[in-house]
Amino acid sequence: MDFFPVVNPATGETVRTYPAMPMEEAHAAIEQAHAAFLGWRRTSFADRARLMRAAAARFRERKDALAALMTVEMGKTVREGGEEVEKCALGCEYFADRAERLLAPEPVDADDFRASGGAANERAYVTANPLGVVLALMPWNFPLWQAVRFLAPGLMAGNACVLKHADNVPGCALALEELFRAAGFPTHLFRAVLVGIPAVEGLITHSRVAAVTLTGSVPAGRSVAGIAGRALKKCVLELGGSDAYVILEDADLDLAAETCARARLLNTGQSCIAAKRFIVPQAVRAEFERRLVEHMREFRAGDPTAPDTRLGPLASRRHRDNLHAQVRASVERGARLMLGGEVPPGPGAFYPPTILADVVPGMVAYTEELFGPVASILPAADEADALRIANDTAFGLGAAVFTRDLTRGERIAAEVLEAGAAFVNTNVRSMPALPFGGIKDSGYGRELSAHGIREFVNLKTVLVKTSG
Repeated sequence: MDFFPVVNPATGETVRTYPAMPMEEAHAAIEQAHAAFLGWRRTSFADRARLMRAAAARFRERKDALAALMTVEMGKTVREGGEEVEKCALGCEYFADRAERLLAPEPVDADDFRASGGAANERAYVTANPLGVVLALMPWNFPLWQAVRFLAPGLMAGNACVLKHADNVPGCALALEELFRAAGFPTHLFRAVLVGIPAVEGLITHSRVAAVTLTGSVPAGRSVAGIAGRALKKCVLELGGSDAYVILEDADLDLAAETCARARLLNTGQSCIAAKRFIVPQAVRAEFERRLVEHMREFRAGDPTAPDTRLGPLASRRHRDNLHAQVRASVERGARLMLGGEVPPGPGAFYPPTILADVVPGMVAYTEELFGPVASILPAADEADALRIANDTAFGLGAAVFTRDLTRGERIAAEVLEAGAAFVNTNVRSMPALPFGGIKDSGYGRELSAHGIREFVNLKTVLVKTSG
């Protein structure tokens, strides 16, 4: 690939092209990041935090421009774009304020140490030291926040970062690099490399790359995990999701329907943790379906640059056409189309809010992730059947349950739902304080929180003999 074209998803027009980076230049960027890391790892948490707070301030100063850039490159509405920028600022501040505590040396309990054979004149503790250059392979759907999820904890931990972003958001990648440089971070500590997918293996296997984090598809995860495994490099994988929302008989149906509609249509449905499968027992299914139609009908696709638009285009016509093919294939196998399902005229990559009911095994909508504004309603006989269906998936990223009985809901969320996150009476979302990641085909490892910041550090055991 010699260049990266930016195609506005709302108009279909190519608005800019970016030259691709030669592989020699990309490898040089990794070497430069490693050289910057050698000094950065010795900086204090206070110095790192000062720069990270400056980055948060830059995000807020550039909020409108960054939101507009996301709108042009991947179709995000300016309202959601502004919210994403604010979330980036919050994430920077969160780790600036807490990284030193989260990575503080941990003394080994004296009684535990003695019980395991430690001598009376010895003591032990565990330190968290940075690894080096962390390579991030990031997607287009949250082009700023996805990157900040690894940048803020990674830089605060003392690592250097190299970002290979999705091909359709090169401007966002370069804007991030420039923003952190403007905040005062060393020039080469964080670099964005504009290279195509064929170059990824060479980046992963570069001798200066210590670890890899990927957010992307299941096939991409398998490929990256294989390459990283052969190179004996740790990786964190956040892959696809087909989040199940279980609506029980005693749920507040209007709360459930409104929350489900909003959770399904966030970012035009292009989110790994968007609500995708709604599993409803027979007793309340008809009423839930009626209310979900009402709430989803309120979202109308429109100009993503307009401040009141709630639903923008998909990231590309290719993504839109793939989604529509999944819808049609499910209808042909017997799914009941309750709303939407038709490609609108015009040059953009728009798709209407769509609801498929009576989704059962054997249908595409049952087994595959639908990455767009399409809700699937899966019938269940009762609670036990609903929970069985919720877990009958290759994915395990997020899940939710709706019930007025909080004890019941917490038990189901904590013990039954097979996912990296399970919420009660609200939509699944990422927050800096909460570990984020999945199980099964949704990947492994965690981002964010105390768990995420410790993914890319060396947890080193130190034992000191204190006397003769």
